[in-house]
Amino acid sequence: MLLLGAVACRKNDYSSRGFNNGNNNVSNSEAADMVAASLSINSNGVVDIAEDVTLNAASMASGHITCGETKSDTISRQNPSGSSTTYSYSLKYNYVVNCNASSQPDSLLSSLIYSGSFSNKSLSSANSGSSIFNVSGLTGDSTNYVINGEYKRAGSFTSKTDTTSTGNNNIDIAIKALTLKKPSRIITGGNATISVTGSVPKKGNFSYTGTLVFNGDNTATLTLNGTIYKINLNTGQRY
Repeated sequence: MLLLGAVACRKNDYSSRGFNNGNNNVSNSEAADMVAASLSINSNGVVDIAEDVTLNAASMASGHITCGETKSDTISRQNPSGSSTTYSYSLKYNYVVNCNASSQPDSLLSSLIYSGSFSNKSLSSANSGSSIFNVSGLTGDSTNYVINGEYKRAGSFTSKTDTTSTGNNNIDIAIKALTLKKPSRIITGGNATISVTGSVPKKGNFSYTGTLVFNGDNTATLTLNGTIYKINLNTGQRY
């Protein structure tokens, strides 16, 4: 009976810290921190990439682009001086313009490879990854840019809420109908499916899945293994 009671207490302790589905090496909230960092503007997340590709879409649309036109772009991205989050990334983009049935340029296919690192109050990571985004809405009568595609990130991480949580992770974000209003390019909606996997030495593997809704107010709602978080897309903090 004493043994059973001790096991039950241990299980309750894991539950209170957000552990579930056997992921006793990385908590649900720590996995949510990884997703938040993969979204936010200050850690080279999805929002950054969406701004880059729609800026290029606007530039190419105003430059009288032709069907099949290509462009390459290299970006170095660092945090402003005094920022609470530090980051440094190198990005290499390739773009190609696609046309509709009327031979009008109407979408932009973007492919990206990147590498770098960041550190905020919850997490630090050195990582690399890729994205493939299709941006529709290049025609003059379109009121929005709409992005469909996939963003990937892989690398090492260290949790600052539990310093024993140090290992490797892989994050996959499949984006559907991420909508940015013209001409401001403010995100007004969209959703995504999320996968977070990885391992912690001596503790084993972890795996989380979830869904994401972009709320249109610089936040997103993440449901990860049944737990709901709100994420600030500017700061990368979840609550």
